[in-house]
Amino acid sequence: MHDNLLGPEPTLLPDRAEQQAAVDGGTDAAEVVATWPDFSEGWAILAERALANDETVAAYAYARTGYHRGLDQLRRSGWKGFGPVPWAHRPNRGFLRALAALGRAAQRIGETEEYERVRKFLTDSDPAAPGI
Repeated sequence: MHDNLLGPEPTLLPDRAEQQAAVDGGTDAAEVVATWPDFSEGWAILAERALANDETVAAYAYARTGYHRGLDQLRRSGWKGFGPVPWAHRPNRGFLRALAALGRAAQRIGETEEYERVRKFLTDSDPAAPGI
């Protein structure tokens, strides 16, 4: 997945089968996060939906929530603030999607420094992650 043999091992978030099944089965993301508020993918879906509807402030709030919930989970999974977070590992995608949505929302509200930090974070996590 990553070719850096000297760097940290990729961080793989635990499987969230029940939450994933709810999202994949069509349960509305708002209902999913009301039931499981730490499920980053639900927050990412809400952020992406808000961005598509030009609701930038709501998108920023949803994305930031998903991002912070994901950071908490990454840390509990051994992540030390750097190193790969592979897109190919399905449970990581909610965090990475929330991060990408945060970057898009930050750019729309003129938060240039945050946009640049998020862009670098995404690239450092996994170049295969969705872009901003």
